[in-house]
Amino acid sequence: MTPRRGIVPLLAVLLAAGCSSTEPPKAQVATVTRTTVSEVVEAPATVGARATATLTAPASGTVARLYVQDGDTVKKGQIIAKISSPQAKRQLSAARKADSQAARPVSFGGAPVSVRLPRLRLPASFDAKVATSFARARKAARSVGDRTVRARLLAAIDAAEKRQRAERRALGAVLDGLTRSIDQTLSQVSGQVSAGMSGLSASMASLRAASRSQTRAAVRAAEQTVDALVVKAPFGGIVTLGGASSAGGAAGLDALVSQLPAGLSGLTGAGQAGAAAAAPAGRSGGTIATGVPVAAGDPIVTVTDVSVLTLSADVDETDVLLVRKGTPAEVEFDAVTGGTYTATVTGVGVAPKEGATGGVSYPVRLRLGRGSYDDGGAAPAPKPGMSAVVRLAVRRSENATAVPASAIVTSGREMIVWAEHGGKAERRVVRLGAQGDAVVEILSGVSPGERVVVRGADTVRPGQSLT
Repeated sequence: MTPRRGIVPLLAVLLAAGCSSTEPPKAQVATVTRTTVSEVVEAPATVGARATATLTAPASGTVARLYVQDGDTVKKGQIIAKISSPQAKRQLSAARKADSQAARPVSFGGAPVSVRLPRLRLPASFDAKVATSFARARKAARSVGDRTVRARLLAAIDAAEKRQRAERRALGAVLDGLTRSIDQTLSQVSGQVSAGMSGLSASMASLRAASRSQTRAAVRAAEQTVDALVVKAPFGGIVTLGGASSAGGAAGLDALVSQLPAGLSGLTGAGQAGAAAAAPAGRSGGTIATGVPVAAGDPIVTVTDVSVLTLSADVDETDVLLVRKGTPAEVEFDAVTGGTYTATVTGVGVAPKEGATGGVSYPVRLRLGRGSYDDGGAAPAPKPGMSAVVRLAVRRSENATAVPASAIVTSGREMIVWAEHGGKAERRVVRLGAQGDAVVEILSGVSPGERVVVRGADTVRPGQSLT
């Protein structure tokens, strides 16, 4: 059996007192009483502000005027700085010109489209050549001296000419039919071409609408960029000038302009040329002052709203299930010696964070209240980023049956106390409630008025005399 975790300090004090004697410490008993028991969970925490916003340069240019200094307090909408950016103004002008061109209607003129092909016919010279060939054949046949042979040749030529005429008529019919088929097909094609032209007009109208949508978006983006050259506070707070240079916030407008259709007054090229011409030779490098060049995305100022301070605590996984929204807490800061602040839990996170010594912790958000010194005087308000120790009052039991924490002994998975019964030690399994630093609530196992071992409990054996 081992002492319960969390009561070692008290046991160490009691055991140290007994080390001055060569005899083993004698078990000491005390009466179970009723009292208030508060269970507290400690966790490291960091101060945060209600809101923080870093305002960046919307485009490359120069700080034309600066209206604030480090530590100044500003109101919502107050002008902080003005930036001069010819590039942004050129992009706005180019975007408006492109939008004007995209608004022009597209029309298709000319007569309706029709297609015609010449009629399919055999050339007249073909029939003449055939007739000439037959005439020559007959002349040659008639010159044959043998009457019988001559008659047969002439008969054969007549038959061939007859067949040729029949085939000529058939070919003419085929050509006529083919011509009619072609005429019908061309008529259908003409209709389809006309319909296609109508569809093309509709498609071009849709394309023009899409192009206009892009150019309007480019105009709006360019206008917003120009408006943002006057840097204003998004909310009230304290300002901090400058910051680390940033290369990642550049040219959101350039990316939008690059998507515009080609041929719109060379907007893309003009925008790129403007960017090349207006980009400053150097960056702010974190220093903000009048006349300093800045690039798009460079931080100009950070506004911090400290009207409400918050705490972000890391609560160990063994304790986080006891923390609820509304749980009260006390807070101490290393920077405020002797000062104690109030706080209230506003939320418990679910994303785990790996601890440095193993295990995990969970984020707990608290709203920080007022602080006071031990003498009752008001403690100063801490600043964002300061470290603190939060003591969360996770459980509190009034008029609870309680024993000193040193009376609790862990035995396997059970919690036990040694109760005095007839002067002898009797093992009792108890169920714990709220667990304070000095006393522990007992939900079952012993009752008020009974006597339990509060010193040397880990050395007691069943039936041991306690008198």
